[in-house]
Amino acid sequence: MARTALVTGGTRGIGEAISNRLKADGFNVAATYAGNDEAAAKFTEDTGIKTYKWNVADYEESKAGIARVEAEVGPIDVVVANAGITRDAPFHKMTPDQWHQVIDTNLTGVFNTVHPVWPGMRERKFGRVIVISSINGQKGQFAQVNYAATKAGDLGIVKSLAQEGARAGITANAVCPGYIATEMVMAVPEKVRESIISQIPAGRLGEPEEIARCVAFLASDDAGFVNGSTISANGAQFFV
Repeated sequence: MARTALVTGGTRGIGEAISNRLKADGFNVAATYAGNDEAAAKFTEDTGIKTYKWNVADYEESKAGIARVEAEVGPIDVVVANAGITRDAPFHKMTPDQWHQVIDTNLTGVFNTVHPVWPGMRERKFGRVIVISSINGQKGQFAQVNYAATKAGDLGIVKSLAQEGARAGITANAVCPGYIATEMVMAVPEKVRESIISQIPAGRLGEPEEIARCVAFLASDDAGFVNGSTISANGAQFFV
């Protein structure tokens, strides 16, 4: 029987690549999105993957959405916490609202996504929790105190869940992408993009599918003894 995977923020960018790869690997995939109904409908039309709309920053919305996925698709065996936002500003200009929006989505959103599926994983003695963090959670980044704090915090969540879930057959791991050729990155001015690439020893941006391959491994039975780990996929830009 095919396992079910939930990918938050799973209809665009890295999330879209992850959803497509897990489907290709035989998972029943459900993808969430926050607001773009038209893009989500096209994604479902193109891929056949069901989409669900909710705000990961809201616990009750997340809990209700997850219950709907499990009723329609199946008990969630793999959860990929990918949804995230940025609200960049130098620290002296950062507003409390910019801080809280990013914390609520990128950090509390991971709790809201994993907490409702955790009891079922414990009961079934199997689970894969995969959190998409960031190179900037590892090294920090100018004008991203809020974002870097959440992505560093996500690594703490993974290390703690790994210890709690190991005896129940649950693994929790993180992927830290470097700069990836998503729609957002490709939209920045060419000079800025060239500056970014100049800092990457590989001499190029990563591809969303390269992150998806990392997730596919962590979701597989082959990764059963990989727990509490972080895969850094950044073209040798930063080492931990």
